[in-house]
Amino acid sequence: MQQFINGVLYDLSQPAVWSIPWEVHIGGADRTGILRPYLIDISVTDKAGITSDACSLTIDDTDGQIRLDMEGLDISVILKGYEVFSGVIENARSTGSRGGGRLIPVSAKGFDTRGKAKEIQSFHKDDATLGEFLEQAAKNAGYSIRLDPALANIKAPYWAAHGESFLDIGERMAREIHGTFKLRGNQAVLVKRGSSSLPSVDAIVADTGGNVINWDIAPFTGRGVWKKAKSRYFDRKAAKWIEEEIEIDAGDDAPDSANVIRLPSADKDQAQRRIKGRKGEAKREKGGGNILLDLAPQAQAESILNLSGAKPDIDGPWRMESVNHRANRSGGSTTAAELKEPGAK
Repeated sequence: MQQFINGVLYDLSQPAVWSIPWEVHIGGADRTGILRPYLIDISVTDKAGITSDACSLTIDDTDGQIRLDMEGLDISVILKGYEVFSGVIENARSTGSRGGGRLIPVSAKGFDTRGKAKEIQSFHKDDATLGEFLEQAAKNAGYSIRLDPALANIKAPYWAAHGESFLDIGERMAREIHGTFKLRGNQAVLVKRGSSSLPSVDAIVADTGGNVINWDIAPFTGRGVWKKAKSRYFDRKAAKWIEEEIEIDAGDDAPDSANVIRLPSADKDQAQRRIKGRKGEAKREKGGGNILLDLAPQAQAESILNLSGAKPDIDGPWRMESVNHRANRSGGSTTAAELKEPGAK
């Protein structure tokens, strides 16, 4: 029996044949052998920022032997020896039609969306570091947290969460410092964008020996082009508003415009953090596009992709904003990446 699943035609009457090695662990146990005759495809998405990592599996349930009671179980997926996903199963559904076969789609997220990460928090800390504030927020939500030491030691007279979830707090702080906030399992991570030492990926355009399938990239997009960023705060001693400003290297032909932060900052330090964050954001949004490669399981959001052989205007390093790994038993396996920040370091 043949059936289209996620745009691919499968012969469900034939045994599963995979061109790449894979493993699936569910509930702390290796389920690879059990799933091998039934697993049809795997899709894993890794995105920079607060968006959770996601994974989906499609399982052949023609003989009705697959159980659905998987919700809340830990799951990890390994492709070609690389763990590309670790998280929690959200749900497993039974789908099918008369004459069309039976399937079990399984979806998972990088953290347990049923947990306390979305629970509202209201508390404050006086004369504390950012690390102390976020550690309290993480503890309230049942998480541990890892921060860059430079971020953890930022001190302020007042930190507060006003009716915000842990996710909201992390997203707000990440935007202020131009960072990446992620929840994976029971750990939260907040790092400055571009600061993590992830493995890079080479993308080679060539008729023979290349790993690039297709690309669509612009070296300049026009988004987020500003000459400067501004933020103001109220100086209580001087009893007046003071504006902090930073120049943005947007090119000589960029319009003389400013990215003004509308909400006032608490003090000079926060104002400077915010405008530096906007400068980093402008650099990231300068250019971008998409690329499709033969499966590169080492690719992760925030890592560097080194493009060569396409065109001098776009060859060179790019930042991967998001990565999607796909593999299926018809033999295909690819990695798609959204690219930003030309000349990333």
